[in-house]
Amino acid sequence: MIVIADTSPISYLIRIGKIEVLPRLYQHIVIPAAVCDELKSPRAPQAVRDWTTRHPDWLEIRIPERQPDAELMSADLDAGERDAILLALELGADELIIDDLDGRREAERRKLHFVGTLGVLRDAGRAGLLNLKDALARLRQTNFHVSEELLDRLLRDEER
Repeated sequence: MIVIADTSPISYLIRIGKIEVLPRLYQHIVIPAAVCDELKSPRAPQAVRDWTTRHPDWLEIRIPERQPDAELMSADLDAGERDAILLALELGADELIIDDLDGRREAERRKLHFVGTLGVLRDAGRAGLLNLKDALARLRQTNFHVSEELLDRLLRDEER
């Protein structure tokens, strides 16, 4: 399975102490070098920078070989989102992990299968890898942008 990840899902999973669910769900994750740079940025939380400098073996950093087309270049995406989409296309990814709405729209337009941080947490909860209620409570303590209604719906769905 080929899985590409953007910056925000990795950052939030590190920040809530649940990054270990990624290899348990997907075994191996590929990120573009631009995403690695964003994770190491001085603007990133210290815990994220620390984790990235000594990242685990299940994380592979790659530079896309293809150049982005004009539409991808004109989309309102940062370098990490653009290169994550580019790598997903280049490698024929089974999954793209991305949160940014414009990035998700571009992935959908290009017929890429994607999931975000909430989808990863939901899937990890269903697989018995974490307590979803606790993980969402931790996520609420960050600056993750999501409506309370969506979080409540996720919890209700999980209880069924």
